[in-house]
Order: sequence, then C-alpha cells, then structure tokens
Amino acid sequence: MKWRSLEESAPATDLRPLREIYADRKALIEKYVPQETQAVHARVIAELRERRLAENSLQVGAKAPAFELKDHNGKLTSSAGLLRCGRLAICFFRGRWCPFCVGQLEAINVILPQIDHAGASLVAISPQTVQQSFFMADQHQLRFPLLSDAGNQVARQFGLVYRVPDCQQSLYRRAFVNLPFANGDENWELPIPATYILDRDGTILYASANADYTERPEPESTLQFLRNEK
Repeated sequence: MKWRSLEESAPATDLRPLREIYADRKALIEKYVPQETQAVHARVIAELRERRLAENSLQVGAKAPAFELKDHNGKLTSSAGLLRCGRLAICFFRGRWCPFCVGQLEAINVILPQIDHAGASLVAISPQTVQQSFFMADQHQLRFPLLSDAGNQVARQFGLVYRVPDCQQSLYRRAFVNLPFANGDENWELPIPATYILDRDGTILYASANADYTERPEPESTLQFLRNEK
C-alpha cells in the first residue's frame, strides 16, 4: 500500500459538483487514452443500453432484498440493522480501480454529515474483496462502510449485473485492471453504477441506475431527496 503524505491523508475536500469533477476526468481520457480504446468502452455502454439493463433493475416502489455483507474492516453489516435506525442510501459501484467510482465516493464523503442529519445512513457496495475495500477506504479516507458483495449476489438481486465482454477484458488487462484479483473470482462480472434510497421497511423510495459508468447522480440531489422525504 502506498505511503501517504499528511496532505493526502485528509478527507477529500473538492466541493465542486460531481459533473465538473467528471468533466475533468473525461477531458484527461479524451487527451491521453487512444481513440480505439475509447471506442470499445463506448460500444460496451451502448450494448448495455440496448439490453435495457438499467430500466430492468429494481425501481421505485419495489421491495429491496435484505442483505448481510462484510464491510472494509471485515465486520458483518446487515440492511435490517441499518434500517432499524432510519432510511438507507445504497451506492453500487464497480471498484477502487475506477476513477469515476473514486470521484463519486469522495464527493459523497463530503456530505456524509448532512446525510446523517437527514436521518439516513449510507453504504457503498461493490464486488471487490474486503481487502480491496479496506485499501480504498484508507487511501481516500472514506467514513462510511464499503461492503464487499462477493460474486455480485446482492447486485444481481437488484438487477444490475453484467459480464464484461472479452474485448473490454483485454483492455482492462493491458491497463493492469485485474478484476479476478480485485474481486476474488474469475467471473469478470460488474454491477452498473446505481444509487438507491430505502424506506425503513425496505421499500425503494429513489432509484438511479445507469449503464454509462461515467454518469452518476449528484450527491447533492440525493441529499435533497432525503431532506424532502424526512
């Protein structure tokens, strides 16, 4: 694990809207990533849209499946236990290797006190191992539980899972994105990014899923929803 300076050890304080943070990352990709590589990622996103994966995932009004997963410290965390304390916001993300996931979780980290003040708790779920989640929480000073969904079992119940196609697998391997190592299995499966807010009985109050991993809801919008529904 890389040694961090004192400056790096502080929680992220970029207060810009997530769309502006993402715009910077997209500009870097446009500048430095070969066009043929960008075209493969764009084609995979288009194929996921054609499959209507986001539209077929769990929507508002549905009951969310109960789950019990290990957090980044190896502690079992259950949805039932969290919901006894209030509403629950869930962020499904791909992994610590994804710069868009990192940007989203850092942005959410900034508003975590306001989420708590709105009477809700927050967890982020990915297929990466507990160890990878620990490294991510430590490196980015995240102050909420990162839950490891081995084999994407929970994400599958939400209807979010797809298998990374061979053409994209080869790109990830060349970029040293080792999903079998990061996720602890050989399935090459990921969830599409999604954000949910559950009522105390597990009913989905808010749902946002997107086949395009470079687009996520603004954390401030999620917070505003929690405040309005308080």
